[in-house]
Amino acid sequence: MRRFGSIGLAWALVASAGVAQDIKPAVPAAATKEKPAEPVEKIVPQQRSTKLSGMFGGQRVNYTATIGETIIAGDDGTQKAAIVTTAYVKDGRDPARPVTFLFNGGPGSGSVWLQMGAFGPKRVAIPSNGTDDGAPPYPIVDNPESLLDVTDIVFIDPPGTGFSRLLGKTEGKEFYGVTADAKAVAEVIRRWISDNGRWNSPKYLGGESYGTSRSAAVVNQLANATYNDVALNGVILISTILDFGAGADRAGNELSFITTLPSMAAAAHFHGKVPNGGGAVQLEPFLNEARAWAIGPYATALLKGQQLQGEDRAAIRRQLARFTGLSEAYLDQAELRVSPDRFYKQLLRDRGLSIGRLDARYTGKDYDSAGENYDNDPSFYGIDAGYTAAINAWSRGTLGFVTNREYQSIGNLGRDWDWRIEGGRDQNAYLNLTPYLGTALRENSGLRIFVGQGYYDFATPFFAAEYALSRPGIPQDRVEFHYYQSGHMMYVRDQDRAKLSADIRAFIKRR
Repeated sequence: MRRFGSIGLAWALVASAGVAQDIKPAVPAAATKEKPAEPVEKIVPQQRSTKLSGMFGGQRVNYTATIGETIIAGDDGTQKAAIVTTAYVKDGRDPARPVTFLFNGGPGSGSVWLQMGAFGPKRVAIPSNGTDDGAPPYPIVDNPESLLDVTDIVFIDPPGTGFSRLLGKTEGKEFYGVTADAKAVAEVIRRWISDNGRWNSPKYLGGESYGTSRSAAVVNQLANATYNDVALNGVILISTILDFGAGADRAGNELSFITTLPSMAAAAHFHGKVPNGGGAVQLEPFLNEARAWAIGPYATALLKGQQLQGEDRAAIRRQLARFTGLSEAYLDQAELRVSPDRFYKQLLRDRGLSIGRLDARYTGKDYDSAGENYDNDPSFYGIDAGYTAAINAWSRGTLGFVTNREYQSIGNLGRDWDWRIEGGRDQNAYLNLTPYLGTALRENSGLRIFVGQGYYDFATPFFAAEYALSRPGIPQDRVEFHYYQSGHMMYVRDQDRAKLSADIRAFIKRR
């Protein structure tokens, strides 16, 4: 989970209207009568429940797994979308027990990753060391790191993800956008707590990647906008992206180079491209140096632009080479500004390898070593098949969900996503969802934020998350950061899955 100065974006709406005078022969009234519209068949939402049991957090938990559809309808009652949720609820249904709502990101990603990788009662076992998951069968094993000992869990697949779908003649623009998507998810949450008698339960909300952006937007819908009646105890942000303006990879946006520099330092350290690299013992002190240098001397140097010359430029170049593992000659040619796309290919070019975007521990072999960018992200194609196989086997098999639809583990909804939020030109030129969380924190003294970041994640760099959540308006005493020796999906590494589970379990217990 990617500013200085002012950025403006002009939006223009041009409308034209005209009346065409078209003379036609008279048509008998009977011939012009419109054919009655055919009634649209309404679907009956599917619900499947299964009694199960497992050991979670060292405790035996008997629970009910329910996979089902929630129908979103328009004001006229027309069915618009069927949103699939998978709920795991401890038997006995204690209304005082916490409940946690989770989703993934994309936009366009189903909840498979968090469900079958981190917090569901079962998980898919893939290699923990950053290597390819190979071919099936993929082991689906018990997941003692699931949080079911401390909270019920409801996984949500927003419209267009997982098995969720649009109905009838509904167009994507009705749901595919920051605010429209958040309204739909907020409605599903509100209806679930009503249907299950959980209005007074402690409530947690969380997501991964764009799911953290969705979390902020959903918090706004639940607490500040559409409903204004659902208070939360905590928001769980995993691989955070909130400030899109700061991370935008565009010429002239110096802040993006600053916020990704510590991630480059982490990757260079892991692959032994910097002094004393390759060992976890020295990593965090090195990253603390990288943070301080990035926000200090490096930021100052970049803001000078072409005025940075001579020994001042040479000094910055030397330090940049030290932190990134790239040659001074290359950095000079790149004007001291290396985009992540270039870094993936350049760091290990001398070894004929590229590194991963989601997780820089992964390496891949491209068609050739001469290109500027990698062929594909080795940290994605190294795991995707196992997760997709697991969610289909679990949902269709054990949970008994019946459908002929394909599970959308990751789609291209972002291509047509409406990224606008309220606030006019400047707000949308500088898309930043962090203020939603700031408002919620200031207006709910019981709300806390958990932030989990992988050091080797370039999709949502850890320093960018720190930057976004350290701005004015965010009570710092209620935001806690946790770090992992892996990437975007830190739970693929066994040690980090256990640590992530323990960290969130403690976060929930501290309410």
